[in-house]
Amino acid sequence: MPTTHHVAHFEDLAKQGHAARLGMWLFLGSEALLFSGLFTLYAAYRNEYTSDFAAGAQLTNLPLGTIMTAVLLVSSFFMAFALATARQERSRVSIAALATTFLLGIVFLGLKATEYTMHFRDGIFPGAYYTGPLGERHGVVLFFTLYYIMTGLHALHVIGGLVLVGWLARRTRRGDFGEAWSTPLELGGLYWHFVDIIWLFLWPLFYLLR
Repeated sequence: MPTTHHVAHFEDLAKQGHAARLGMWLFLGSEALLFSGLFTLYAAYRNEYTSDFAAGAQLTNLPLGTIMTAVLLVSSFFMAFALATARQERSRVSIAALATTFLLGIVFLGLKATEYTMHFRDGIFPGAYYTGPLGERHGVVLFFTLYYIMTGLHALHVIGGLVLVGWLARRTRRGDFGEAWSTPLELGGLYWHFVDIIWLFLWPLFYLLR
């Protein structure tokens, strides 16, 4: 493995990889705190407007939300497969797995954009712009305001993940990763899995708790 992966201020690749993993976990911890605050806000409002939140959830598209969940779960499998095959020096297979992950991320965003379009057509907007079914019930308005904030923030994280996956695919094609060094690919996978896990919390909150 070329020594160019070794940064001078680390004694060896093992310590360099350990520092990188620690940095990634700290970053993911800060992201988890961000979403935890939103989940807490959701729980507080749902407790106060239980019936309105249940009514609002009836207006989300459960089949579409479930398909999006399946798409992200499959993308996580291919992300993990990309790491495993890179460590086995099977770079072509790893590139194909990363390309599949990227494609599934695009599919997810396309499905989410489709759902947003359907909501907009029905007058379901966030905040004071809501003119959809059920009238201007305050709890329903709060539900969809949180819906757009939380799913929109998640979509931004998916976009960031796609940029990362594209960069990792480029480096994999260049032959940067193998049995001795694959830390960037490992950390990119951690980020992608984190984004998927966040959706696994959003799915029941906005689609299943009716």
